[in-house]
Amino acid sequence: MVKKTKQDILKLVKQHKVKFIRLWFTDVLGFLKGFAITPDELEGALEEGMGFDGSSIEGFARIEESDMIARPDPHTFAILPWRSGQDYSVARMFCDIYEPNGRPFEGDPRYVLKRNLAKAKQKGFTYNVGPELEFFYFKDAQTTLPLDQGGYFDLVPLDVAQDLRRDTIFTLQALGIQVEYSHHEVAPSQHEIDLRYADVLTMADNVMTYRLVVKEIARQHGVYATFMPKPLFGINGSGMHVHQSLFKGDKNAFFDKNDKYHLSGLARSYTAGLLKHAPEITAITSQWVNSYKRLVPGYEAPVYICWAQMNRSALIRIPMYKPGKEKATRIEYRSPDPACNPYLAFSVMLACGLAGIEKNYKLPEPASDNIYHMSEEEKTKAGIKSLPDDLLEAIRLSEDSSLVKECLGARVFEYFIRNKKMEWNEYKAQVSEYEVKKYLPIL
Repeated sequence: MVKKTKQDILKLVKQHKVKFIRLWFTDVLGFLKGFAITPDELEGALEEGMGFDGSSIEGFARIEESDMIARPDPHTFAILPWRSGQDYSVARMFCDIYEPNGRPFEGDPRYVLKRNLAKAKQKGFTYNVGPELEFFYFKDAQTTLPLDQGGYFDLVPLDVAQDLRRDTIFTLQALGIQVEYSHHEVAPSQHEIDLRYADVLTMADNVMTYRLVVKEIARQHGVYATFMPKPLFGINGSGMHVHQSLFKGDKNAFFDKNDKYHLSGLARSYTAGLLKHAPEITAITSQWVNSYKRLVPGYEAPVYICWAQMNRSALIRIPMYKPGKEKATRIEYRSPDPACNPYLAFSVMLACGLAGIEKNYKLPEPASDNIYHMSEEEKTKAGIKSLPDDLLEAIRLSEDSSLVKECLGARVFEYFIRNKKMEWNEYKAQVSEYEVKKYLPIL
């Protein structure tokens, strides 16, 4: 893909009659932030960046050091279809955040990902990912009334959200984001639109855009879209299965034609790294209290730390190899959910894989049985452990992890852990509807 230059951007702004350029960035928790500038400010923004007050951005800066610089990445320039008409257009660019002294800001999640990519690049690798994001459509933001009672791959008349998915895909394509396919998911009113794999920095930007587009198109249709991991009790939650591979140049470093599963030794070590460190990174890939309502046995969510080829109850699945499709050889990490911060989630997955390669971790044998049906004794005998049961356990494992601390950097690490502990303390003090219904009549 050809990188855009400053002159390319200025030309596009004139050509498309752009009146506002939105400068986007992401806070530590993964929420999209931004502000708009006019074309008169654009050339200066591309050369020197735009100053803003970072003191109110989650995890960014204290009041006494609030000045930040947002430097737009020209390659991410795109016209926003839903904000553009015949007479004018609105565009966006993702930004890297800098301190006034010119140093990259260590609290910027995009910088965290770039720093970890630099480590992979030193070893000659590029990191490609293809996430599968699931979400729900509801009547509005105050209720969980579904739009349909459809199931997996259902079509009309059950799948009344086909028009929403269609308009969402058209919008993503207009933004230059390639969509692989879309379909109704297992639960009522649950859907999935899969993005075609790309380099990980592009994909993290695409995930942020995707989440906004899904919500915006839903709003235009008078409904609400949510990436909440488990909005409804008793049915499947929403995941973000992440297909990933390392390349060396144009060659897929994960492929080996002589291996039973067509995995190279490097791919096996990478996978072993993810399995070994999975409990430590779960607070990052499943970062909300609600995330752990999804990570329970029985709803296709991966709870058990093992790998397999066909077994979808495993944490890591190896998609089947198709002859002539060597570049498609990959692993699928299944525990993340779509409400995570993609820059941080992709960073910790890469860090685990690189640790496995550096230390030559050995991959255990795959799990062949459906783990949900195994007894505790059988799982123990097979050496199969579980992901953390709740956010508190996940926080404690991350807090004790040197890998997570090094990956995120001291600033993001400290803020993230502190914020998640606050979330847990708020949550545990709540009186839930379950408690009222169960205990009020009998106590």
